[in-house]
Amino acid sequence: MTLRLGLGLPQLARYDPRRDVLEVARAAERTGFDSVWVFERAAFSLEPLDDLYRVPGLPWPGTCRHGPDPLVALSLAAAVTGRVRLGGGVLAFGPHAPFPFARTLATLDAASGGRVLAGLGTGWSREEHQGTRVTEFGDRDARLEELLDVCAAVWGAGPEGRQDGRQDGRATPAPASMGPGSARPVPVPSSAAPGPARPIPVYLAATGGRALERVARRADGWLPGPLTGDQLAPLLGQLTDTAERYGRTAALDVAMRVAVEPSGAPLREAERRPYSGSPEQILGDLAGAAEAGAREILLDLQGCCRDGRELADLATELYARIRAAGL
Repeated sequence: MTLRLGLGLPQLARYDPRRDVLEVARAAERTGFDSVWVFERAAFSLEPLDDLYRVPGLPWPGTCRHGPDPLVALSLAAAVTGRVRLGGGVLAFGPHAPFPFARTLATLDAASGGRVLAGLGTGWSREEHQGTRVTEFGDRDARLEELLDVCAAVWGAGPEGRQDGRQDGRATPAPASMGPGSARPVPVPSSAAPGPARPIPVYLAATGGRALERVARRADGWLPGPLTGDQLAPLLGQLTDTAERYGRTAALDVAMRVAVEPSGAPLREAERRPYSGSPEQILGDLAGAAEAGAREILLDLQGCCRDGRELADLATELYARIRAAGL
């Protein structure tokens, strides 16, 4: 099976959304990429409560201070493309109220001809939850479950209503139906119980524990962190076993976002971060992830480029190398 390739749209402060988002989206479609993706960074604290990703000793970089709204960036990309899928990787639901968030995704899906993939996560930053005042950090697991229920109701894919008993009517326009020409892969059912497939596929971010169990129980796909093949394989095995316990036999889609850092010369393996180094080293990492079960790799190149044109050129070159390697 050919590895699907996605490309991260430019969202860092050095990029101009009026020009660079459009240029990179056009280049991604022209080159042959299967999808374009955005991330979400809604708030930045001058005195963070936690280290980056809650990893002790890892500081917040200055790039976290900026970033256009991800759904606006996806809308810009949708306007200048007609084939690539439009993914969130990852949309942190904390800054969003459930109903308008679900309705916006439905409208974008309808306007783009059924190309949206809703990549969601609980978020790891207490600053974002406290700063946006939509959800409490400690309630994020329950609120994500509620968001999935609201999305099913708004998109017309499940029983209407919310956990608190209030009704959320279905919004218009409805998501685009999955016809023969749809760009999205056919999703698996969104729960163990028989029923219609979700109109907009939902991919959930998770690294283990309850979050991984939620992927097995409720998601159409999994958005793991930037893992090597050796790290990905056991987690995917665990996810598959858990999904089977819920009566789900179809394989979950796996789309993994990785920050690619090319160098002019090979790096020493003992000092090299995954997906960095020479083209041969990066291709080896990608091959390992594909062998471990990744079906799509989302290439994030914005950290090593100065503008949209440079990003588009690098993405085109890397795409050609990946395909020439048989991936």
